[in-house]
Amino acid sequence: MDAKTERKERETAPAEETRAQPRSDRQGRPPGDEKRVENRRADDKRAQGTQADDGPTDSNKPGLVRRHPYIAATAAILILLVIAAVVIWWIDARQYEWTDDAFIDARTVTVGAEIAGRITDVAVTDNQPVEAGAVLLRIDDSDYQASLKQAEAGVVAARAEIANVQAQTQAQNAKIDAAEKQVAQAQAALEFAKSEDQRNRELLAKGTATQQQAQQAASTLRQDQAALDAANANAEAAKSQLAVLQAQGKSAEAKLRQAEAAENQAKTTLTRTTITAPVAGHATSVTAARGTYAQPGQVLMMFVPNDVWVKANFKETQLDLMRPGQPVDIAIDAYPEKTFHGHVDSVQAGSGTAFSLLPAENATGNFVKVVQRVPVKIVFEQPPGVYLGPGMSVVPTVKVR
Repeated sequence: MDAKTERKERETAPAEETRAQPRSDRQGRPPGDEKRVENRRADDKRAQGTQADDGPTDSNKPGLVRRHPYIAATAAILILLVIAAVVIWWIDARQYEWTDDAFIDARTVTVGAEIAGRITDVAVTDNQPVEAGAVLLRIDDSDYQASLKQAEAGVVAARAEIANVQAQTQAQNAKIDAAEKQVAQAQAALEFAKSEDQRNRELLAKGTATQQQAQQAASTLRQDQAALDAANANAEAAKSQLAVLQAQGKSAEAKLRQAEAAENQAKTTLTRTTITAPVAGHATSVTAARGTYAQPGQVLMMFVPNDVWVKANFKETQLDLMRPGQPVDIAIDAYPEKTFHGHVDSVQAGSGTAFSLLPAENATGNFVKVVQRVPVKIVFEQPPGVYLGPGMSVVPTVKVR
């Protein structure tokens, strides 16, 4: 009989004894006896409670594992699962490198005025998305239109001057041809006069010709010689005038090129009165206003292209296995429900502090070694499809194994 059964019998014994007493016996007791009976019953109950509290000894009580063997098996399985999870996590974590020191980066464009003028129209407002080539603002172009017309007139005048010189050159070439023909004609007349003078001399020596005929032939010879000399001089003068016209033609061509350059400059200046978006992106920090007089070099707005990437500053101890082309999972703080994918594009050849405005001077003697950060450029595999701007926080995870 075990302890639990004995305790139960002791608890029920007084009650059974009470029920076993005859009713007449209970009723025939004096009042003092009934009080003593009640006190005895109370003492019995306290004794039964004490015995119930004491219970069986630990030496006789079976162990928890013997009474519930499945608890030990469950605990062992849970311990094995925890160990397996830790091992799997450690093996998986070795394949990745991540950092929260990473931000969206882009080559922001400063939009400024290249010419002076009053702003007549601002076509965009703050944070407005624009396409490549879209008009951002316009500057008054009336003065530049006049300059262009003046330059175009200069080009027309230069071309007219070139045409005039070319016409004069053609006319001078005709004069040269005529002078050369006159030279040929005078040369022929001179040859004939020479032969006549020679023949008359021979006839005069034979006595068949008179002295007058001989003198007439000599005079004709001298005249033809003078005519030939005059024709040659005229031809040389015509040729020298042609050289002058050729020099004038080169000068006119130079003037034409100068006028064309002025025209191109005027056209370029006129195009600068309309400022357009260099690439697709967003106009930000717009300071331009209609009616404001813009000066060359004045910043009128900032422009953020849509082409953005991640600049992640990894610790130098994380770069051992990092290579370009490795896949990256990108978590952006602004879009916690989305995960973006990219790859490592390049690793900067130097730490961030080496390219800072005031790099650290470690040769002073007070050197404390600090793990340096090296910027890593991470590009998106596809356009993110959401608004991203420089400085937004991201957490990239690079798979290095």
